Amino acid sequence: MRYFIFGMLTCLLPTLAAVAENPKPVPVILDTDIGSDIDDTWALSLLLACPELDLKLVVTDSHNTVGRAKIVAKFLESVGRADIPVGIGIQFDDNAGPQAQWAADYDLKSYPGGVHKDGVQAMIDRIRDAAGPMYLIVLGPCPNIPEMLKRAPDVVNKVKVFAMSGSVRLGYNGRATPDAEYNVRDHIAAARALYQAEWDLTIAPLDTAGLVYLAGNKYQTLKQTANPLIQTLLENYRVWAKEGRHSIDPETRSSTLFDPVAVYLAIDQSLCVMQDLRLKVDDKGYTVEDASARIIHAAMSWKDKEKFEDWLATRLMNGVVVREGN
Repeated sequence: MRYFIFGMLTCLLPTLAAVAENPKPVPVILDTDIGSDIDDTWALSLLLACPELDLKLVVTDSHNTVGRAKIVAKFLESVGRADIPVGIGIQFDDNAGPQAQWAADYDLKSYPGGVHKDGVQAMIDRIRDAAGPMYLIVLGPCPNIPEMLKRAPDVVNKVKVFAMSGSVRLGYNGRATPDAEYNVRDHIAAARALYQAEWDLTIAPLDTAGLVYLAGNKYQTLKQTANPLIQTLLENYRVWAKEGRHSIDPETRSSTLFDPVAVYLAIDQSLCVMQDLRLKVDDKGYTVEDASARIIHAAMSWKDKEKFEDWLATRLMNGVVVREGN
């Protein structure tokens, strides 16, 4: 009998190894101000290309959230993931950003994945209904966050949060002094709520996220990749550059890719130097260290930025992950 059992275990070893190497993907909610800077679109593309993460809901945040929802819905449908629901966050004004032109005529009512008019409640419901761990990735100013915490303070116990946020020791373009980073200063009260909530928070500040871009052969190889994800991403990039009158040439390099770093941190952190810091948001929108603040996990420098950029390009060139049922 023991030989039979040993033989059965031996037969199972390859299967067990496969399970260990391919763990079940973690469900993810994305809260994004897509449309303002093109890096949100790069981050959404990366999310769709990562087998470790399973995007369950995209909620638009900040300014014109309806216009931003059109961008998300059209993008998802264009790349073959129109099964993912879209939520509309709290709207403040009509500013949907320079990328809005790309989806101006898109009919949200036609989106196959469904559109939640109350995106904040959709986030709450998805988090509460999750059977296991769930990630929330926050990209941009985040007025949806304090509203979610007000309605459902219990969600802090059911979700891990990853955000592109802040500037601790380096500023924009690697400047040796910190800046009031846009995602924080645009809605200081919301950033404070994000930092003060009693959940597990990991941030990609400018110290790392502000240094990433693709250029040279790496970018040209990516640009020539003929999968729908890359082509739709670049189509958006060109519209963003033209409508926003940016000086960067989309044919030669990417813009600064802040937001994909937050997605990376939800998968792996081995290429970054991580530090646990007590951080708060001051009245001017700076992210400052304070002994009385909560501990935030922060990616403070790169161990190997080039390796990360290689990883990012490769993931995107592999295209959208095909999941069962989509």
